[in-house]
Amino acid sequence: MDKVCGLDVHKDSVFACILGANEEKIYEGRFGTTTSELTKLRNNLVEYGTGRVAMESTSIYWMPVWSVLQSDFELNLVQPYFIKQLPGRKTDVKDAHWIATCLQKGLIKGSFVPDSDLQQMRQYSRRYRYLSHCMVKVEQRMDNHLQRCNIRFSNYISNQGKNVSVRKIVKAIVAGEHDPAELCKKVHGRTVNRHGKQVITDSLDGVVLSADAAMLRQCMEELEFLETQQKQCIHHLEDLATIRFAGEISLLRTIPGIGLLSAICILSEIGADMSVFRTASQLIGWAGLRPRNEESAGKIMSRKTLHGNRYLRIILTEAAWAATHSKTGFMGYKYRQLVARKMASQKALMAIARKMLVVIFNVLSTKKPFDLTRNMPAIRQNA
Repeated sequence: MDKVCGLDVHKDSVFACILGANEEKIYEGRFGTTTSELTKLRNNLVEYGTGRVAMESTSIYWMPVWSVLQSDFELNLVQPYFIKQLPGRKTDVKDAHWIATCLQKGLIKGSFVPDSDLQQMRQYSRRYRYLSHCMVKVEQRMDNHLQRCNIRFSNYISNQGKNVSVRKIVKAIVAGEHDPAELCKKVHGRTVNRHGKQVITDSLDGVVLSADAAMLRQCMEELEFLETQQKQCIHHLEDLATIRFAGEISLLRTIPGIGLLSAICILSEIGADMSVFRTASQLIGWAGLRPRNEESAGKIMSRKTLHGNRYLRIILTEAAWAATHSKTGFMGYKYRQLVARKMASQKALMAIARKMLVVIFNVLSTKKPFDLTRNMPAIRQNA
């Protein structure tokens, strides 16, 4: 039986415990988290002839440890929830010992750890998602400043964040133009025709102080800065993805609701090798799209979805929403069918996202595009 090591990883320390045959404790020690300390840890593990190493997935603190050790050992990343000890008899040293014991007895199921390229793609895609949230908040603050000035133009548009007229109006106000008639000329003709020129002009008649103009200027500068960073993330993401996953991107784009950016973001989370998950059901559970099975004394306690990869879940939900709005596609038909069965719209949307992930798994496994026409006869028959 080879020697194994359990690592209890924290922000500023790593506790190591090496076990030999018959659970004999060979070595126990504490190390820092600087590169020199992690190198010292690696040298100690090599010196004791350690073959396998397991560690908990503690926030992002496990990543530097993984990078230093991955070239010399067989590593396992473990979800802390599955090897949690009882409280009251718990120390960092005992945690490391317990992880090593579980590894030695084959009780540990390693988590999926992406390679270097996928990790870089994840950073860009998740940064892109974060910047999108930041942009929404800035747009809301900008509208609050306009409302404070009694400029009610946002009451007459459906999508403030992507509306070009709003930005033109804000830039004109920042430049010193406060005449509502002149500001009305910045509004798109379709909006003016829909609500009437006088209504739009009245909505732009407000009181703008110097402080208000300064706040609007800062909001616009912040918004443009975030957009620049977002474009840079997309550029780097596409460069990485097209080099390695050009074929897989083309396959995923055959699925309704999935565009270029969605395909790249999905691949950055799950990769292209589906043998890591073995079955579509395992991938669904890993993504957190499977309803939990929680029952006690014959009573169903909860049917909420499990915790999983929330970034992948967000992408799939958005793709499912786009697919369900198609009047001819299979996903849209299934969504309307579920809603007709009195299923709540949000639950039906999650069911479509789950079905899309099964399709993604099969497309990447078989390397064949999604056959949209295969389900069309059934749709026509039931229409």
